[in-house]
Amino acid sequence: MIGRIAGRIEYKGLDSVLIDVRGVGYVVHCSDRTLAGLPGVGEAVALWTDLLVREDLLQLFGFPTMVEKEWHRLLMSVQGVGAKASLAILGTLGPDGVSRAIALGDWNAVKAAKGIGPKTAQRVVIELKDKAPTVMAMGAAGQSTPSLDDFDVIEPASPKPKAAPAAKPNASAQAEALSALGNLGYAPGEAAGAVAQAAGDDPEADTAALIRAALKLLAPKG
Repeated sequence: MIGRIAGRIEYKGLDSVLIDVRGVGYVVHCSDRTLAGLPGVGEAVALWTDLLVREDLLQLFGFPTMVEKEWHRLLMSVQGVGAKASLAILGTLGPDGVSRAIALGDWNAVKAAKGIGPKTAQRVVIELKDKAPTVMAMGAAGQSTPSLDDFDVIEPASPKPKAAPAAKPNASAQAEALSALGNLGYAPGEAAGAVAQAAGDDPEADTAALIRAALKLLAPKG
């Protein structure tokens, strides 16, 4: 499995980019949004990748963040959503937009992607709603763009620093949950209240569990 690629851009097409990795060229398919954010021809680039394997086809798909790659994997698990449809959704909404639409049940936002009908959009929201908090937690925890240094440089092992004093139970999880809810558009006050209540109900909850519980508390009543 090819999970990441780093090299030099040799060519940019309408839906893909050719990346030269030490003399070997890889065609990597990307969403419109990702292609627009890539550097120019001749410049270095690093992408997370997902390899699609079929009897008569091998295709690489590239993503600037691990969160976007994970959403692609989950979108592809929904019946009726292939690689092209997944890239259309991610290209239209971006990973944060996908998280927001699915967590809030906004299938109309998903339907705005090219080639996505209402039934498919509703299926995406229904099937992935319970998984949204886990992916949102990945983003809040700082899963980001792969560094070019990750691929070519191996640093010597350094002495481990002394352990820091233990933090309050799930303090970092609360901060990450607040960040995720902020990305969904919730006001700081209401998000903080919901997270605090969720943390009080379950002091050992991780980030995904806090997000899930807070979303239930923030959901419209009645």
